Amino acid sequence: MPKPRETAVYTHGHHESVLRSHTWRTAANSAAYLLDSLRPHMKVLDVGCGPGTITADLAELVPDGHVTGLDRAPEIVERARDTAAERALGNTDFAVGDVHALDYPDDTFCVVHAHQVLQHVGDPVGALREMRRVVRPGGIVAVRDSDYGAMTWYPASPGMDDWLDLYRRVARANGGEPDAGRRLRAWALRAGFTDVTATSATWTFATADERAWWSGLWADRTLASAYADRATEGGHATAGQLAAVSAAWREWGERPEAWFAVLHGEVLCRKE
Repeated sequence: MPKPRETAVYTHGHHESVLRSHTWRTAANSAAYLLDSLRPHMKVLDVGCGPGTITADLAELVPDGHVTGLDRAPEIVERARDTAAERALGNTDFAVGDVHALDYPDDTFCVVHAHQVLQHVGDPVGALREMRRVVRPGGIVAVRDSDYGAMTWYPASPGMDDWLDLYRRVARANGGEPDAGRRLRAWALRAGFTDVTATSATWTFATADERAWWSGLWADRTLASAYADRATEGGHATAGQLAAVSAAWREWGERPEAWFAVLHGEVLCRKE
């Protein structure tokens, strides 16, 4: 029987404006809910490792163990290898793979971690079942995803309202679920987990530097990334509409009173 394969299209792609965000992520700001469960000897799989900044942090936290970073994009796996090499980490390796068909035996890892992955896959429950398969009894599957429908900002901006509506339509047309954060616990239960701890956390962007960084990367992403191409090619927006959304992001970022919060759902799923 053929293995299942990913059917969704990754909405963002790997434009510089996307990697600007991904390389900012650390274990501290993106996986804090997991850190107390880590032990020095653990063997960890980091699914959807991207450029490897979280992967490298996890490797430093399991110095007597090992971390494998996995991503679907060969070019981004090379970027993750470079990240680990720059930090002189000897307990990492990286591979190209699909979360729906992990190329590892049953009960291989102590921890399987996935950050901002399930919102982009075609079968999140199937992906969780596969992560459950490769984690050892007593081990943990740790998953964290943002929830676009729960993102909030001030002051109000019709242009940013247009951004949120557009992004959710494009992501769903690509086969993903942008409001994944609120669904993680339900997906985990459907995947067969019975011991599920659900939490939430936020990223907040409020200082002048934070606003400039967050608004700038989204303004650029709206015009120049794979997301922009998919928005226009899919008939979701015109180039003029994307330009208006990008301008709205920049205008919001220049407001001294501006504030933006990203809600994340988190689950720690223990395999019995």
